[in-house]
Amino acid sequence: MPKRSSAPRRSPASGPKTARQRELNTKRRGELSELAFVHKAASLGFGVAKPYGDSERFDFILVSRDWPHGDQLWRVQVKSTATLTEGFYHVNAHRRTLGRVTAYKPTEVDFLVAHIIPEDSWFIFPIEVLAKVTSPSFRPKRSRKKGIYDLYREAWHLLQPW
Repeated sequence: MPKRSSAPRRSPASGPKTARQRELNTKRRGELSELAFVHKAASLGFGVAKPYGDSERFDFILVSRDWPHGDQLWRVQVKSTATLTEGFYHVNAHRRTLGRVTAYKPTEVDFLVAHIIPEDSWFIFPIEVLAKVTSPSFRPKRSRKKGIYDLYREAWHLLQPW
């Protein structure tokens, strides 16, 4: 039997990815965006709590402090994207139920936060704004044209108590 002179061939890292490889990368990016959200929110003075398990429709409970009037608790869902396609970043701002895309409801989530990873930009949406939108698109910061959601870019003030 002839001896092998080299290691078995592997598919190149830049080549086509399996569904599992794409999922792990997407899942990992989502986890990193959640960590970035916790850091950003805490550095702005918010309290942050993470529900136990993955059964809730929201990722975090944000505590907005307002003394002496009291604190406000918000249910926050964090979504992210790292891909620029045809001049826009697209975020899947939905969940799946029985294989169907479903928008988040105000009875489930108070705010949806979209993280644009390459820019480290944050879009803060009251969930009512995205009531019927499942895949909002965002222009890059450097774009000359105004995006329809620019009003919500870095809108952390929306999370302050009334």
